[in-house]
Amino acid sequence: MSASRPAANNPNVQSYCQLFYISDSQQAQIERLQALIVQHQLPIVLNTEQLSVKLTQKRRQQLSQTFTLPILVLDQKDKLSWLSDGLSVAPEWDKLQRRVVSAGRKSELLLQAAKVTADSRVIDATAGFGHDSLILASTGAQLTMLEQQPLMALLLLVEQQRMSAQPNWQKLMSRLQIINTDALSYFATLQADITNETKAVDVVYLDPMFPEDSYQDSKTGKGAKVGKHMQALHQLASPPTLDEERQMLQHAQAIVRQNSDKQGRVVVKRPQLAPALANQPPNESWHNEAVRFDGYF
Repeated sequence: MSASRPAANNPNVQSYCQLFYISDSQQAQIERLQALIVQHQLPIVLNTEQLSVKLTQKRRQQLSQTFTLPILVLDQKDKLSWLSDGLSVAPEWDKLQRRVVSAGRKSELLLQAAKVTADSRVIDATAGFGHDSLILASTGAQLTMLEQQPLMALLLLVEQQRMSAQPNWQKLMSRLQIINTDALSYFATLQADITNETKAVDVVYLDPMFPEDSYQDSKTGKGAKVGKHMQALHQLASPPTLDEERQMLQHAQAIVRQNSDKQGRVVVKRPQLAPALANQPPNESWHNEAVRFDGYF
């Protein structure tokens, strides 16, 4: 976690962000950003500034070192990205098109674990950049995406809006509901209102933050490297404590147990070499060389 961006680390505090844009013609897009912030009650205040020079990698590094506020960039294609330590990161859902189109239980380990169908209701309680949510929603399932950090929630909402303008993505985008909240608060609200059968949850998916070295073997130091998206997320979030892991798993299990029609399940994504969430052995696991999906039924 970066100590230089304290406002972004507390979702309950009004967060000021520096938004850089390229040209005057982007004012309409900036207004749409502001409208999303208001509509979804995100605690974000945008300070906007037009860039006077080309946004080279050197300039990105300079901006990262100059500003203590989180930096957002609206590029010439109206794509919103977050500038983290000189790296531009964004959901970029269009880059997942091939996976989304061909997603199936044979090709996607996540779908083997989740066993999602078109009539499923799924909660992705730790949405992040939303990549796993897209795979889950490719089945036709309804996805509720929870993202605690307002900055990340804004990136997701903007990406959903951007992709909804593309005809071949509209149906999938309509199945996604993005909410800026923490999982435990949402679970508590849902449990209090679960008597409505239309709100029955089939799968809760958890992909909590974990230490950057979790992908590596503690003895050999070998393992998968952390990608730029994960590096960026470490600037906003800390791994949960053991007690927080225990609460998250217990609440998620309670939610799916209340679905009397089906066997609900909680699916947890872990690095292959990491311990089980809250040190609770799963009922079943699916894994490859880098990642593991633990199922709790």
